[in-house]
Amino acid sequence: MKLPNFLPVTTVYAHCDLPCGIYDPAQARIEAASVYAITKKYLENEAPDFRTRALIVKEERAELVKHHLWVLWTDYFKPEHLEKYPQLHDLVWKATKTAGDTKHHTELEVAKQLLDQIDTIGEIFAATKPGYDYAAVIKNTNLQAGL
Repeated sequence: MKLPNFLPVTTVYAHCDLPCGIYDPAQARIEAASVYAITKKYLENEAPDFRTRALIVKEERAELVKHHLWVLWTDYFKPEHLEKYPQLHDLVWKATKTAGDTKHHTELEVAKQLLDQIDTIGEIFAATKPGYDYAAVIKNTNLQAGL
């Protein structure tokens, strides 16, 4: 559909998808805690139907972890963050790889490794946002996941 030529054209500029403040590593942490909790439940239950459902949901949550990490990486973190925290690129890359690993592993250690990697990224994020309390995110998601 073509818009009529008489409508005014306005050019708009934005430096992020939504107003600043929308980005939060808690989203990745919540999904990773779900991966951990689902893995734990999977290991504790031998019912085939339950295990199948658990694997499907775990893979969905792991994919969401990857999505949230990439949003932080591509939309929030800026060159000045990478200058101050040169390990950030490697941390995000490894965490997204570990999120992929949790999709085809059922070891709690892999899910815990993912949580630890996200926490390192979350601590860097917190250092770039004065007043942000990432420790509260860890506490709340650990409580929910039974960690």
